[in-house]
Amino acid sequence: MTPGFTIGPRVQNALVVGSALLAIAGAPWALNNAVLLFAFKPLTTALILLRAWPRGSAAPAVRGAVLTGLVLSLLGDIALLWPQQGFLPGLVAFLLAHIAYVVAFTREHRFLAQPVAVTVYALVAGAVLALLWPSVPAGLRLPVVCYVLALTAMSAQTAVVGLAGRDDERSRGRLLMVGGALFMTSDALLATNKFALALPAANLWILGAYWAAQWCIASWLRSAHIPLNNPA
Repeated sequence: MTPGFTIGPRVQNALVVGSALLAIAGAPWALNNAVLLFAFKPLTTALILLRAWPRGSAAPAVRGAVLTGLVLSLLGDIALLWPQQGFLPGLVAFLLAHIAYVVAFTREHRFLAQPVAVTVYALVAGAVLALLWPSVPAGLRLPVVCYVLALTAMSAQTAVVGLAGRDDERSRGRLLMVGGALFMTSDALLATNKFALALPAANLWILGAYWAAQWCIASWLRSAHIPLNNPA
């Protein structure tokens, strides 16, 4: 595939939503069908990657970092299909994905340039970590802390982009900011469900917020069909 390969946005969105619903339907509380989860969970992220693929060609370094983050996320999704054995590899894959996203977002604006946004995300992440800390196994505490730091930096940087963007970038920046908030929400729910309290219909909220976040990040890349002086 090349950056010129495209599928219409309506078809892309319909495919992502349909695949996501099938993956979520495979959960034990729904159809309890592991085949659906194993087939459509990676496929949904791959479809979001497909959405990102033709975008961002005017900024190849940004595009490359976002695509790297999505590929790492796909690897993390595959690892987490095995919640016990795959948790640590999945955690590492997503940690690296967040670093890739930070690289992409800092190409637009200086790292953590909005102190208020950084403070808010740090307080939220710290509060969630403090609440769950007693339930985190000792062997996972260091990887979890490293992951939370990467997630917080990524989410805060989306707010930097969203709040500091020029007029022609504002709609894209706000979309990205929503993505950062959704990613933080998804991971907070996932950690709560894993370490503290089994949530009702957990996959619905965790995966729904997660794929919405990834869609926002992919959509932040400027469409090849929109001039540089207009928002994507």
